[in-house]
Amino acid sequence: MNVDQASKIILKPYITEKTFAMIENESKICFIVDKAASKPQIIEAVSALYNQKATNVNTARTIYGKKAFVQFETTEKARDLATKIGML
Repeated sequence: MNVDQASKIILKPYITEKTFAMIENESKICFIVDKAASKPQIIEAVSALYNQKATNVNTARTIYGKKAFVQFETTEKARDLATKIGML
C-alpha cells in the first residue's frame, strides 16, 4: 500500500480527553477512517503512513464517521506517534 491509498483510509486523528487517556493507559490512538475500510486495511495504512506496527484494531461507527482504535505494542510507541502527528 502506498501513501496515497493509506491517506484515503486514515482520514484524521480523533482528539478528545478520553482519547488522550487511551494513549497513556491502553497504548491506543483513535483515528477517523474511511467508512468502507476493513481492520487489515487500517493496520496496513498505519504502517504505510507512520512506520509503526499496530497490534490490534477496534472499530466503531459514530455520528462523526467510522472510528478506529489502533493499539500499539507499547505506550512509548503510541506516545511517540501521537507526538509526531501533533496530538500531544
